[in-house]
Amino acid sequence: MLVMLIFMDFDSTTVATGEWLIPVPRLGIPPPHWTWLRILHAVRYLASSPRYSYHGIHVHLVALPRTTFLDVYPLTQLTTMAPPRLQTPLSELLDIQYPIILAGMARTSGGPLAAAVSNAGGLGVIGGLGYTPEQLQAIIDELKANLSDKSLPFGVDLALPQVGGSARKTNHDYTHGQLDELIEVTIRNGAKLFVSAVGVPPARTIKRLHEAGITIMNMVGHPKHAVKALEAGVDIVCAQGGEGGGHTGDIANSILIPAVVDVARRYKSPLTGQPAMVVAAGGIYNGRSLASSLMQGAQGVWVGTRFVASTEAGCSQQHKENVVSATYEDTDRTLVVSGRPLRVKLNRYIKDWHARPEEIKRLTEVGIVPLEKDVEEEKDFDIPFLMGQVAGEIKDIKPAKQIVDEMVEEAVQMLRLGQTYISNPPSKL
Repeated sequence: MLVMLIFMDFDSTTVATGEWLIPVPRLGIPPPHWTWLRILHAVRYLASSPRYSYHGIHVHLVALPRTTFLDVYPLTQLTTMAPPRLQTPLSELLDIQYPIILAGMARTSGGPLAAAVSNAGGLGVIGGLGYTPEQLQAIIDELKANLSDKSLPFGVDLALPQVGGSARKTNHDYTHGQLDELIEVTIRNGAKLFVSAVGVPPARTIKRLHEAGITIMNMVGHPKHAVKALEAGVDIVCAQGGEGGGHTGDIANSILIPAVVDVARRYKSPLTGQPAMVVAAGGIYNGRSLASSLMQGAQGVWVGTRFVASTEAGCSQQHKENVVSATYEDTDRTLVVSGRPLRVKLNRYIKDWHARPEEIKRLTEVGIVPLEKDVEEEKDFDIPFLMGQVAGEIKDIKPAKQIVDEMVEEAVQMLRLGQTYISNPPSKL
């Protein structure tokens, strides 16, 4: 009889690098019956020895504790082992398998992409910038039609900048006076998460969403913005580093995330009564960036540019290809497109405007967005593609599920690797 040996760590997660088939008699274990499903056999080995030899069969041990367990499964009864779950308080709150959230990018994060991310175990978020209530409903209908399980959660992202007063003069009401109607569409369709970008939601909106049991997340680019959002009553803040695509601040991810985590520790979610959470954004594209975000204190990640280069993304094929072809130096933050700092891939149009910084300053200070001015004057130009600096690391277009699966697999490897850097002092016994 042949069996498969799978070396396990203390929390029963497979960490060995391979699988080996050997006859049961060579194990030296006398099972009372041949019908058993599992035998646990304690294996002792020296930490200094990278290999364990048993009756001439060498097994490579990877990141195992001093005492490990050897699981033995008859091949006839062995089923495919489920992939590891990467659980955090955020994934538990949102009822998702992995703490990966699709960034709510306008037009790009439509129904097919949002559904694909939710189907893959993350949370798909629709980018609702500029939509009417009817258009938002249509996008949600498209998302639901693409869900593999109609009960899977999803989110809605709206841009809600402050207008008037001390706010930027270029700020617009992107909801065109229909915020309440858009919120009702969000509630009626059972969204799990509402995301407010470039501003804090009005008090009435926070109250209405919480009454409906919907979690609220606010995008922030500075610790002081996190304070403002949490004081207003949101449940989660998403700290987006300046390297991120779209609207962003100028503080790097590595500095911003731990700073915002320190802020969030002082607050609790009005919805759950539990500690406020932080989601990391900006430069998140693989398992290493996911793992590092979790280690900095975030409970999940917000992923944009990597999903732009996905099969299901609603943006143009040209946009996707521009992400893949981008270099590290190809993006920059600009006021030209929206009057707010926005990271895009540089093109001739943006470079021409950046050669005239005084003109940009003069226009934006009186509430004129350069791009909107050029549109009104019917000038011929190419609108730049939004993307983060991480585009320089993205080399292919692939399905959203593959992106999620690869992120999780690599993140698990990195988190396990981190455990190996901790050593216990020798016993005095």
